[in-house]
Amino acid sequence: MEHQELAQFVASRRKALKLTQPELAKKTGVGLRFLRELEAGKPTLRMDKVNEVLFFFGHQLVPGPLPASEPAPTQDAPR
Repeated sequence: MEHQELAQFVASRRKALKLTQPELAKKTGVGLRFLRELEAGKPTLRMDKVNEVLFFFGHQLVPGPLPASEPAPTQDAPR
């Protein structure tokens, strides 16, 4: 998922359940600051914590193909 797509997914699911950010943070066991950063689309977040939030909604992070507009990195690309 793209950062903003993930952020929108979490925020929309939270709002659909009529939960505040502090309530969702408590229910998922993540910090309020982390949840706020997640919903703001921060590009660097701990995957285990992202999965804790997604698990609450019955989802998880999984590998997926890149959008067609983004070329896949080659083995020769610097890391």
